[in-house]
Amino acid sequence: MTLFRRKKNQNLDEIATQPSVFDDPEKARHFQPTEKYENLHRFDPSARWTWAEELPLINKLDWKITLWACIAFFALDLDRGNLAQANTDNFLDDLGLTTNDYNLGNTIFRLVFLIAELPSQLVSKKVGNVVASSQFWLNSRATFLATRALLGLLQGGFIPDIVLYLSYYFKGSELPFRLALFWATLNIVDIVAPLLAFGILRLRGYDGREGWRWLFLIEGLFTLTVGIWSWFMMAPSPTQTRSWYRPKGWFNEREEVIMVNRILRDDPSKGDMHNRQAVDFKRLWQSLCDYDLWPIYIAGLVFGLPVGPPAQYLTLILRGLGFDTFSSNILTIPATALGTITMLVLTYLSEAWNERALMGLFAQVWILPNIIALAVLPSATSPWVKYAVLTVMLAYPYPHAIQVGWCSRNSNTVRTRTVSAAAYNMFVQVSGILYSNIYRADDKPEYRRGNMQLAAICGGNIVIYILIKFYYIWRNKQRDREWNAMSREEQIHYLETTTDEGSKRKDFRFAH
Repeated sequence: MTLFRRKKNQNLDEIATQPSVFDDPEKARHFQPTEKYENLHRFDPSARWTWAEELPLINKLDWKITLWACIAFFALDLDRGNLAQANTDNFLDDLGLTTNDYNLGNTIFRLVFLIAELPSQLVSKKVGNVVASSQFWLNSRATFLATRALLGLLQGGFIPDIVLYLSYYFKGSELPFRLALFWATLNIVDIVAPLLAFGILRLRGYDGREGWRWLFLIEGLFTLTVGIWSWFMMAPSPTQTRSWYRPKGWFNEREEVIMVNRILRDDPSKGDMHNRQAVDFKRLWQSLCDYDLWPIYIAGLVFGLPVGPPAQYLTLILRGLGFDTFSSNILTIPATALGTITMLVLTYLSEAWNERALMGLFAQVWILPNIIALAVLPSATSPWVKYAVLTVMLAYPYPHAIQVGWCSRNSNTVRTRTVSAAAYNMFVQVSGILYSNIYRADDKPEYRRGNMQLAAICGGNIVIYILIKFYYIWRNKQRDREWNAMSREEQIHYLETTTDEGSKRKDFRFAH
């Protein structure tokens, strides 16, 4: 992953240690890690290291940390998304369910998933479950809705936990691309899942059971296995990788010094609390009241609305266009593969150009003409033309990883970052609840009314991203005026006496 960091003809023997407040003795004493910081024994402001040491270490972190996060997310999303494949095997008809029942099930899942977000962040948890496999025995609307609720409860909180966990190991400029890889895993699932379903659903009739039952059972057991394995793979922190089953740990003392100091030099706020210190309700309230993060929460709420229903209903739409069960599964792959590429490119360009709001705006511009086309194309239009429009639209550059990293960077304290990761993801889940109810039974199979609503939302999103950009520019100009109006002595006095925390500090500037 250091491919995107290395400059042409870079001398690996050069010092890689980045400048920071710790190089200024007067400022450094105001940014010391708390005594509760679990990596304090490796903190050394005088430590220096070369690119020859840092770049291999980053690769090692990607193999040990990023790869695990991606595998765990692969398993989670395989269970979250296999309902779409089950639909191609007459899942709804077999259980006597309607489109509106399907919407209700998705709404319940997302609502409970949302509710489980903050408790997970208040006291981080690790859970393995067998609920996904138990869907093998579904027999009614009630059992379908109950398992949707249980899955949401047990899986909620995983994503913000992992986002926070990755921030312990990677700098602010490195995190978005790792998050892009993390969410690229979702796209890989969307490629692999139809291929798995293509084979597993052929078990329909084996032991007198429907194919979708075997799909839930087999993929649920895989997720359970990964969950058990993840319990042993998740090291608490960069300096706590040793255990009874891993006596030598992952890193030597020199590597631990480099990891800890490169992270704190990039963001001193990461040393302001223990990474497993629970956030009490007072701090929770303080974090939620940080109105400067609300624009990013709003972006999380709205960015996925225009493509949510077409993506969620894709297999059903393809069946409605006349494609058979197995073709409907396979035809979902091109949009997913192209979407993975566009997401990674957009995330890389976001960091290279230091732009975030404009990247989110670009994604909406990509979507808009396609959703309008779906709303107005004549009924007699070739199914392949409609499929092409769906594919181009769903291949849009997904800005979620950019926005999660954006939220983390603008938090500027572990406390706020802990809650903001969950709060942002809660808004994303609310978005899922909203779009799960846009396509209705009385609007199928073309969902023209729903698509017109989505086109209007997409147009509104373009305006929202422009306003977010201007808001952060305005806030930074306010801070510049206040900070530059102070003398050097006044600035030092402010650092010594301020009770401002996180993004409220006058010396902090917002990314946008």
